Amino acid sequence: MSEAYIVAAVRTAGARRGGRLKDWHPVDLGAAVVDELVKRSGADPKLVEDLIFGCVDQAGEQSSNVARNVVLASRLPESVPGVSLDRQCGSSQQALHFAAQAVMSGTMDVVIAGGVEHMTRVPMGMPSILPAKNGMGDYMSPRIKARYPGVAMFSQFDGAEMLVSKYGFSKDDLDMFSLESHKKAAAATLAGAFREEILPLEVAVDGKTFAHDADEGIRGDSTLESIRGVKLIKLDGLLSAASASQICDGAAAVMVVNERGLKAIGAKPLARVHHMSVLGEDPVIMLEAPINATRKALAKAGMKLDDIDVFEVNEAFASVPLAWLKEIGADPAKLNVRGGAIALGHPLGATGAKLMTTLVHTLQQTGKRYGLQTMCEGGGMANVTIVERL
Repeated sequence: MSEAYIVAAVRTAGARRGGRLKDWHPVDLGAAVVDELVKRSGADPKLVEDLIFGCVDQAGEQSSNVARNVVLASRLPESVPGVSLDRQCGSSQQALHFAAQAVMSGTMDVVIAGGVEHMTRVPMGMPSILPAKNGMGDYMSPRIKARYPGVAMFSQFDGAEMLVSKYGFSKDDLDMFSLESHKKAAAATLAGAFREEILPLEVAVDGKTFAHDADEGIRGDSTLESIRGVKLIKLDGLLSAASASQICDGAAAVMVVNERGLKAIGAKPLARVHHMSVLGEDPVIMLEAPINATRKALAKAGMKLDDIDVFEVNEAFASVPLAWLKEIGADPAKLNVRGGAIALGHPLGATGAKLMTTLVHTLQQTGKRYGLQTMCEGGGMANVTIVERL
């Protein structure tokens, strides 16, 4: 079986809701990172055999197969197909898995995987909220309700608070973790650590045009006191908007190839996909799956925790990586070393590719060997990807 190599990885800088990317159509955001990916790899666009894009809220401007529309808005030829997928927050991480599986099988040699989510122009939950409001029903079928009696809906907010209770975190634990996310992201930005992975985009604010080339949500001047003062999400909970991921507009993509693809492109690989897996668990607590998914992945890969040099665990809520740390026992110094979604934003369907872009560039810049990425996903799932720097 062939290997799967990542030859290029790029993302947009995250933008706040209603922020710098508010005037960009999500399809054009996706097309921008795809074009940059082709440019950086040096690949003939005709060599791309498929584009697999993650997107959670596939409605409005993100409807009608957003992946194919990204192709049509990009410099890729019309011969390149596109397919959109939804594994909730792990959508573009799953896109990477499907791309890697395609090139490893030899059925394809060059595939682009990525994702886009414009949470300003397509609000979170729009595909389910609008039909429900118009009497068209919801996803909680009679059989699901019978299996999970008393559960009106699967809520990530409830799940995040369940983790807080189950693992005994205090509000200070959550707030301190959130503060560190901002500090690490601010330090990484100041040091230019994100420069290679970010595609600057032209934006206009108050009549002035400039390059959007830095993550807009980072609050480098945050203090523990300012974070403590943010309003709680639930009146009887401990999580606040400051200890949850930021609503974000953004896109990211990676190019995945096998040995034939490497030769055809003439590119040098950045990393090799060492392991891929996915796991489903309890959809009510929902956000706990990365713990056992990580254990499963390490066991299947024949690796030990100490073999991993850098971990990316998505900061959907502070309680998620904190619970993961407590159960897995990883070195905190290896976790989200350049900050996470609490500071950098979480553009849902794009986040998997966004985290992989950061992980690959972090390994390249630090000379470390192995990186592991995982994230919680709606419905109680988690993907795990282990990559090796080359």
